[in-house]
Amino acid sequence: MTTDMTKHKGKVLIGTVVSAKMKDTVVVEVNRFVAHPKYRKYLKRTSRFKAHDAGNTKKESEQVTIIECRPMSRDKRFRIA
Repeated sequence: MTTDMTKHKGKVLIGTVVSAKMKDTVVVEVNRFVAHPKYRKYLKRTSRFKAHDAGNTKKESEQVTIIECRPMSRDKRFRIA
């Protein structure tokens, strides 16, 4: 597992760790702004992803970069960069 993001094909997202209570897993909250199709007002949209964190190195409220990878469990498809 390399951390070089230039060769990686997949999503690279930046978010905040909101939960680090599981073994080798963190929950990362990613915020994005999207324009309303009719009114063009920007709306904040939030997504939560589970990411693999080998050794539980990250704590809550830390900014992290996550990279898409193969499925590691039923709902874990990202890893910490």
